[in-house]
Amino acid sequence: MFSEFAFNIFNTSIEKYHIEDDVYQSFHNPYSKEEIEHLLYRKNWIDTVQWHYEDIIRNPDINPDDALVLKRKIDASNQDRTDLVEFIDSYFLKKYQSVDVKSDATINTESPAWAIDRLSILALKIYHMKEETIRADASLAHREKCQVKLEILLEQKNDLFVAIDQLLADIESGTKYMKVYKQMKMYNDEELNPILRGNK
Repeated sequence: MFSEFAFNIFNTSIEKYHIEDDVYQSFHNPYSKEEIEHLLYRKNWIDTVQWHYEDIIRNPDINPDDALVLKRKIDASNQDRTDLVEFIDSYFLKKYQSVDVKSDATINTESPAWAIDRLSILALKIYHMKEETIRADASLAHREKCQVKLEILLEQKNDLFVAIDQLLADIESGTKYMKVYKQMKMYNDEELNPILRGNK
């Protein structure tokens, strides 16, 4: 099923990142640009780097100048993340463009790619919570508490697998249809953000 296929690619990306575990490491996508795997791997890599940006910027002793640079990187990362979601949705729009949509078909609250975005973040939560369950310098109570949380995250993963695969099956059968809205983020646009507009 597509959800498990995507989750495995996300794990490949997460594991590759943690070999060096450095937000400034070089990025190499092992998949061809013609494959959906390329978009999924890139999507999760962005999420993984940003996960660690968010850790770093919460350091109470961070130099304010460094924090500002990092905030700019997080902003750019958020835009990249949104762009990748839209690229993934474009893949599904093309894939299902010939489907005969039923007259009583309904729309889903989120597009397939935004559900897959949640799965990518969930893969990161599972990876890092699993790390906490085996942390040598943590107390037994901490590891046990994290094990309980991990089990909940794994249950969430299974539920999300079902939801994503059901949504795709419904789109493929014509009982649901896709309608994708571009995010139209305003704060990065020099014409829409009054602060940026004033600094032009």
